[in-house]
Amino acid sequence: MKILFIRTMLFLMFLTFLSCDNKKQKPEAKPYEAGVILSFDDAYVDEWAEADAALKKYGWRATFNVCRIDSIGAPQIKKLLQMQKEGHEIAGHGYHHYNAVKFVQQNGIDAYMQQEINPMIVSMKKKGFNVTSFAYPYGERSEELDKALSPEFKIIRGRAFGGELPEKQDSYFNNSKIVFAFDIDNSHIHFSIPYLLELLDYAKKHNKILILCSHKPVKKVTENYQTKIETLEFVCRYMKLNNLKYYTLSDLNNLLPQN
Repeated sequence: MKILFIRTMLFLMFLTFLSCDNKKQKPEAKPYEAGVILSFDDAYVDEWAEADAALKKYGWRATFNVCRIDSIGAPQIKKLLQMQKEGHEIAGHGYHHYNAVKFVQQNGIDAYMQQEINPMIVSMKKKGFNVTSFAYPYGERSEELDKALSPEFKIIRGRAFGGELPEKQDSYFNNSKIVFAFDIDNSHIHFSIPYLLELLDYAKKHNKILILCSHKPVKKVTENYQTKIETLEFVCRYMKLNNLKYYTLSDLNNLLPQN
């Protein structure tokens, strides 16, 4: 009887150990509020600053993914530093803005890191920007690139190119450091205000974080890679009316499952 009792206790202890071990192997994601990430690519600093002035009344926060940092003038660097001070994120978008996939195919991953990533990080740090997020130029990426960039950045953003139903759209935070954004430039083939409203409604109803990207905010669209200020106002008004939260790309790192 005593031997049976000991065996039973040992078995229960073994099961408890397995249960604890499984919990360690499968970390849970932190709960989060429904919200939106507004991100902007390239180096349209003056236009970003104008959009910031117009949207301050909404208490907005955005992520500005900057490329060609050493070609940006001192007045524009000052504007970026001010926006960073106000709570916006300044993130990386490549030193020369090369298409990462095409560059790696022609020159290899090491050359890409040496020519496009390392000098970008060094130059941005010298200018006062501690870059922890990166957005692929043209949104093109690969698993090889994701693997090489993962040690350098906490969040890496590609683009969701399709116009699927919201429940099949990739532009929601998926508890991964590799995320995808839906493009709200007016030239984007799948962009429309009704579709954008569907994406926002889905985020609200299903407690999701919608990730959006654009390039140059303007009052009137005259060419590709431009987003109407009124489109940004539409998003901000919706968020205010529906109590959605503003996130930056780097905010997502705090929501990732922790080991």
